[in-house]
Amino acid sequence: MPTIAIVSQKGGSGKTTLTLHLATSAVYAGKQATIIDTDPQATAAAWGDWRGEFLPEVVTCPPVRLFSTVERARRGGAEVVVIDTPPHGDTASREAVRLADLVLIPTKARAFDLHALEATAGLMAYASKPAYVVFNAVPARASRMLEEAARSAQSLGLKVCPIHFGERAAFHRSSGTGEVATEIEPDGKAAGEVAALWAWVQTVLPA
Repeated sequence: MPTIAIVSQKGGSGKTTLTLHLATSAVYAGKQATIIDTDPQATAAAWGDWRGEFLPEVVTCPPVRLFSTVERARRGGAEVVVIDTPPHGDTASREAVRLADLVLIPTKARAFDLHALEATAGLMAYASKPAYVVFNAVPARASRMLEEAARSAQSLGLKVCPIHFGERAAFHRSSGTGEVATEIEPDGKAAGEVAALWAWVQTVLPA
């Protein structure tokens, strides 16, 4: 059962967006997926309430209960677990990374956001887990910005995911209705980015 931790010390980096879309992609791929929301704001859990009975399952837990919650999901048949962590949540981030098979670090390609990567890079330096920065909310025609941001992340010893999310209205519109971008605009650019990210994740998850 692969476990994916979504970690960033910066608020507004897109952790929950990434979490919801990856877990839902797993569901559409025929897998039983569980989202574990460790953020006290419980944004992913609110999305789950709006979504109703449709999968993926969303459960909340405090960081100290994360191990037992992951084990409960495993016993319940979960084939993929995605952990959403809070900003500035050192305990939650450390525990999520400890349990993860893959760590994704969403960030915007802006100076303040890139500066915040330093704390996450420090955490990953001791984790010995595969970890990748995923750029989020990237403006159109921002190839130079992406190149510079990638160099900044790599200078911290972090790998960069080759797939990024653009600044797409579909991501924002879908979340407020308990949906994902793929469901409201199946042929849209956001849906294509999500599909590409999910396909890439399959290639880097440990066998």
